[in-house]
Amino acid sequence: MPVRKTLFGFAPGTEVSRAPEILRLAVQADRDGLDLFSISDHPYYGARLDAYATLGVVLGATSGIAGVANVTNLPNRPAAVLARTLTSLSALSGGRIVLGIGAGGFWDEIIKLGRPRLTPAAAVRALEEAITLVRALSAGGGPVTFEGEFYQVAGVDPAQVPTPQIWTGSLGRRSLAVTGKLADGWIPGHASDWLSALYRSSRPQVDEAALAAGRDPAEIVTVFNLPGRITTAPLAAVRDETGRWIGGSVRQWVDELTGAVLDHNAAGFVHFVTDSTPLDIALGRWAQEIVPAVREAVAKN
Repeated sequence: MPVRKTLFGFAPGTEVSRAPEILRLAVQADRDGLDLFSISDHPYYGARLDAYATLGVVLGATSGIAGVANVTNLPNRPAAVLARTLTSLSALSGGRIVLGIGAGGFWDEIIKLGRPRLTPAAAVRALEEAITLVRALSAGGGPVTFEGEFYQVAGVDPAQVPTPQIWTGSLGRRSLAVTGKLADGWIPGHASDWLSALYRSSRPQVDEAALAAGRDPAEIVTVFNLPGRITTAPLAAVRDETGRWIGGSVRQWVDELTGAVLDHNAAGFVHFVTDSTPLDIALGRWAQEIVPAVREAVAKN
């Protein structure tokens, strides 16, 4: 099997008040050679930027980095229209878009935008239909008719654009099964990392569902959201009392992430800053010091 490129991303936040800074950070991340620029999707909050509007501007201002909504709030974005958004952004950016998608979690907020509240089981069925429809409405072919429980389209032309990578933010048994059956990647919930109990118990469920669907589990990558601080001096402990990663020096980050790739099959990391370090400085340390060193260490093994 060919060696898969490890992906590195950055998530700067989505506050409307910081819009110019967020765009500058995207340009900096692109210039520094990162792979992903990650934006959360919470359209019910007026103080937050819309994820896909932001990604459109970011992709227009950059040339190499890919955009990902981490994760798309499906209940507030009808699947067929979401498919058109994705294929349009892909065509405009040369394929630099990833669909991160979830079944929905903040239901008290979601329903404020006029969407019906779904049970957890129904939300997962809607997620499965949405992924199926997004795939059907891309990559060309004949008109698409889809009669689902939640989505229906009749004789709709698919876009002549390759289907983007689809990564789910799955948590429960049913949604993990959808990931194994249909997705290209998995973003573990609650910023759980490769040593967490959630990851260790959940990844086998993805793999089992993939095998049941006749797929190779190795084709489904795991990309970790990774909060933490980058310190100028080593920390005595890089994990807290619960075992959660908290950060450390550049060398401590490099050692940890290299091990995650080589020993735990991590396919990528999206870094979130958790201290008061200015984001441009934190991004510089991440993109210019940690990422190149991890790439070099992985390449040697």
